[in-house]
Amino acid sequence: MSRRAQALAAARGWLGTPYRHQASVRGEGADCLGLVRGVWREVMGPEPVAPGPYSADWAETSGEERLLAAARAWLVELAPDAARPGDVLLFRMGLQAPAKHCAVLSAVDGPEARMIHAYWGRAVVESWIGPWWRRRLAAAFTWPPERTEG
Repeated sequence: MSRRAQALAAARGWLGTPYRHQASVRGEGADCLGLVRGVWREVMGPEPVAPGPYSADWAETSGEERLLAAARAWLVELAPDAARPGDVLLFRMGLQAPAKHCAVLSAVDGPEARMIHAYWGRAVVESWIGPWWRRRLAAAFTWPPERTEG
């Protein structure tokens, strides 16, 4: 099974997990980063780094592209239109704000693409990527290739 397929299957296993800021425990609680961290653990193994504590308004107060920089350090960047189910998407909640929200692309068929993400105040859900989300798409990433021992 490809990494993308593994990531999508893992993300689907998180559906219904309650939203909990800074959490990353399937079935118990997750925020959007916690979901992607959990998928990483299921597909890639142990996390390479811990994100450390962060406030709900970290992007607005810092103005730094911390999420985008971390994704570029550990994932493989793609053109957003090249993203396929199982890839990671980053969004800007404000059009000029740093990227702050992440999701796993779940489908590209049908009238709209769909994503799995931890939705504030709700849970990990699968939802349409309509015009509001498309305008805020900042970047897309796929999983790093398997390393061969040599």
